[in-house]
Order: sequence, then C-alpha cells, then structure tokens
Amino acid sequence: MENQTLSTDILLLEGLKVNPQSSTLAFILLLLIYIFVMVSNISLLVLIFMEETLHQPMYLLFCNMSINDVFGATIIIPRLLSQVFVLRTERYIHYIDCVIQAFCAHIHASTSHTVLMIMAFDRYVAICNPLRYGIIMTNRMVVTLSVSAWMVSLVLVLILMCLTIRLSRCRWIIFNPFCDNASLFKLSCESVLINNIYGLTYTVVLLGSSIGSVTLTYLKIAVVCVLSKKKVVNNRALQTCTTHLAMYIILFVSGAILIILHRFPEFSDHRKMAAILFHVVPPAMNAVIYGVQIKAVRQKIFTIFTKNTVNVTEVKGLSTD
Repeated sequence: MENQTLSTDILLLEGLKVNPQSSTLAFILLLLIYIFVMVSNISLLVLIFMEETLHQPMYLLFCNMSINDVFGATIIIPRLLSQVFVLRTERYIHYIDCVIQAFCAHIHASTSHTVLMIMAFDRYVAICNPLRYGIIMTNRMVVTLSVSAWMVSLVLVLILMCLTIRLSRCRWIIFNPFCDNASLFKLSCESVLINNIYGLTYTVVLLGSSIGSVTLTYLKIAVVCVLSKKKVVNNRALQTCTTHLAMYIILFVSGAILIILHRFPEFSDHRKMAAILFHVVPPAMNAVIYGVQIKAVRQKIFTIFTKNTVNVTEVKGLSTD
C-alpha cells in the first residue's frame, strides 16, 4: 500500500514511539518540559523588556534566542502530546500541515545557529573594542543583526522546502516523530539527488559558518584576555563568554548527535529520540543558563522574588494585627 500513488493529501505520522504502559509518563514528562520552556523563556523576555537597565544589545540579542526556543518547542511538542494516546495506525496529518511543521522545525534549527553567531559578534565587539562598543552596537545594528539572523535562515530553509514540495509522492508514511525535510522527500519515488546535494550544502554552509565564526571570535577574545592585565575585564569576558559558549556547545552537541545517528540506520530509534531532544534540550537550558549566569538578570530575578516575599510577609502581618 505504501508504494501506491496517493489520491489524498493525508499522511500517516509515526509520532512518539512509546509503550501503552509508558504513555502517561511520557505525556506528563513532555508536558512539564514544555511548560518549563514556555515559562522560563517568556519570563526572561518579559523581564528584559520591562527592565530598562537590561535594554542593552547583549540582552536584546538574546531575546531572539528565547523567541526562537518558544517557537521551536511549540512546533514540535504540542503535536507529540496530542498523539501520545492515539494508536500509531491513526496518527494522521495533512500534507500541508506536515510541510509547515517541517519548514518551522528547520527554521528553528537554522536560527539557533545564526542567532548565536550574532551574539558572538556582540561579545567580540564588547571585549575587543570596548571603547567603540556604544558606537558600533547601536539600536539600528541590533535590529539589523536580528533581522539578518532570521532572514538568512528563512531563505536557506525556503529553498530547501521548495525543492522538496516539487516532488510527486508515492508513499504516505512519515517514519519520524515529527515532519522534517528528509522525511518528506523520502515520500517520493523520483530522484532526490538535487535535494541531497542542496541539503548537504545547506548543512555545510550553516555549520561551517557557525563553527568558523564562533571559533574565530573566541580566539580573538582569548588573545585580548591574555594580553590584558586587567582582571576586571578578563572576569567580565569569562562570565559572558562562558554563558554564550555553554549555549553553543549544547546546541552543537545536540545537532552533532543527530547528524551522526543519521549515518547508522540500525540506530533509527535512537536518532528519532535525538531529533526530539534537539528541539527540547536547548530551549529548556538556554533561559536557565542565561538567567543564572548573567549577573544583571540574576539580580533582577532575586529582587523580584525578594519584593514578593516582603509583600506577602507584610500582608500576613497586617492580617494578624
């Protein structure tokens, strides 16, 4: 039946592979992770926009990452949750919905790299050219960098998906927890050589640019720190760069595991789990890492909780009086 020509745009999505006995646990775990991702990232966004002292390029650029994390988690997790208790033979999805999900999933993955690249540039200017930082990193530059990060991802992924949707389909089963480009073009019986060539080029260009720019940035920062004898400057560089580097390593390792497992068909189930974790782990960790490591953000969070505690204590005191 899989090799027959389709007369419908309805596909069968494999979804999350869990035993019936583990369905409830998987649902609760995914739901808690999703709630955590949404609350942590949205709270950090609200804090940055509400506090004028945090209206600095570093924090405003990070807003791109929080928005992207909320976007990426929302694209993947809700559909997984909705199908946990549905039989695998009844997990249907419309072809258009599948294309949209794949498009958004790749936008999220690509933008994660481009945003970290512009954040690396911000750290480079702040540490290597501190006297010119205010001149270079203006509001206009922040907007330009942010728009560029999203537009580059949009163009790259748009070409990727256009090459896929031009193909006819002779299969109807998506062997993946969610829709992605590879799963979609595997539905076709036509030659997908162009898709594979562009997909490889897209991956090499994106990862090569990401790794190259971040590596070059940190090498220059390291040189400045070694030559500088000011401990205050070095400590500040270490604090902000450690945060950015931790976020980049989490993203890179998550993506590298997924790419490596693609080369080993016998580990297909592990690859599918890694694909889910790629859209779950970085979004869950980024806001925590940034919120805990950056002193200004940490102080604001502490101040808010302290005020709330004091207000609650005062209310209780007045009620007892």
